[in-house]
Amino acid sequence: MPDDAMPATTFEAKLDKLAALAVRVGLNLRPGQEVVMTAPLEAMPLVRRIAEHAYKAGATLVTPLISDDAVALARYRHAHPAEAFDVAPGWLFNAMAEAFRAGAARLAVVGDDPTLLSAEDPEKVARANKARSMAYRPALELITSFSINWNLVPAATPGWARQVFPGVPDDEAVAKLWDAIFAACRVEVADPVAEWARHNATLHARTAFLNGKDFAAIHFRGPGTDLRVGLADGHLWAGGAEPAKNGITCNPNIPTEEVFTTPHRLRVDGTVRSTKPLAYQGTLIEDISVRFESGRIVEANASKGAEVLRKVLTTDEGAARLGEVALVPHSSPISKSGLLFRNTLFDENAASHIALGQAYTTCLRDTAGVPKDKLAERGANASLIHIDWMIGSGGVDLDGVTKSGAVEPLMRKGEFVAGPV
Repeated sequence: MPDDAMPATTFEAKLDKLAALAVRVGLNLRPGQEVVMTAPLEAMPLVRRIAEHAYKAGATLVTPLISDDAVALARYRHAHPAEAFDVAPGWLFNAMAEAFRAGAARLAVVGDDPTLLSAEDPEKVARANKARSMAYRPALELITSFSINWNLVPAATPGWARQVFPGVPDDEAVAKLWDAIFAACRVEVADPVAEWARHNATLHARTAFLNGKDFAAIHFRGPGTDLRVGLADGHLWAGGAEPAKNGITCNPNIPTEEVFTTPHRLRVDGTVRSTKPLAYQGTLIEDISVRFESGRIVEANASKGAEVLRKVLTTDEGAARLGEVALVPHSSPISKSGLLFRNTLFDENAASHIALGQAYTTCLRDTAGVPKDKLAERGANASLIHIDWMIGSGGVDLDGVTKSGAVEPLMRKGEFVAGPV
């Protein structure tokens, strides 16, 4: 019996299947492509396996770019003067964008400590984040427009594991986090690739239903939430495996449970409260509560990390507007795990969510050759940032609002009650 037909039982077997999944399903890598990969230092065992599978799939070159928490902290504790935090490696991000334009695939291994910078000066953090966002924009636009095949895949690291399993020895916490990752990523079955094909079919059926409805808006209601999100003109719902503009169908997120679309940047009104903490660039922002008027956040509060949140909202004109709205059932496997991962890749797939900033223009019909100002007229937001935060739970209901103003139930207590359930 071939290895692919056997359930993964050992850690090494599961790690290998996760790496293969990232290459074969996440990127759907094509022979002759390069891979640009970013990862934390502690994720090197997975990075090496991904490289092995990428070369087996025909990659011409795998270029890993490795980050280190200790180096990151050294900057905030010792760099001076203050203007040092207005600097970002634009040369690196320009090179990444050049690689993408030349046909390279993008793979990010994520596992950062969500509270790494929580004790650092919020002013320094905000300035560094803004500088990075500005420098990264040429590469980010190629990703958010789905010009390339790309993928995010998780790796357990001590800093992250300590946040998910506080008070547990590091080795045990990392092992427990790996178990949760393998379960969420569906690699413990005999054939993960086939399992992901089935999962993608479910997500595609849900997007087909929503696209058929062509709602004008959706309306969230729950504790602290009464939010009407107008949808962009000619919006499309997407989810699971989607075709990139280079012709390659990829799964951008592993794991994923969401279906998502583009809100209209001027048609969001009401109040909304987060249902999970937001881990953003080393800062944990908790109990977010904001109010929208005509698409823009006009009030913003948080019980923790409020100053960082408010500075994020001033990054540029589009930072206080929405670029994405996504629906996730409360019964998703990640939600049912009962774990708070403090990592957006996971927590956004445990709950419906919204994203501040840059819109995914791939979630608009007929965009080929359309200039940015025309996309903006249709509702697509533009920004240096794209930050997802969670607003769904078992206490949140959702309705679809038709163009005639009729209201149709979509979710009750966090579960779909219309379309494929």
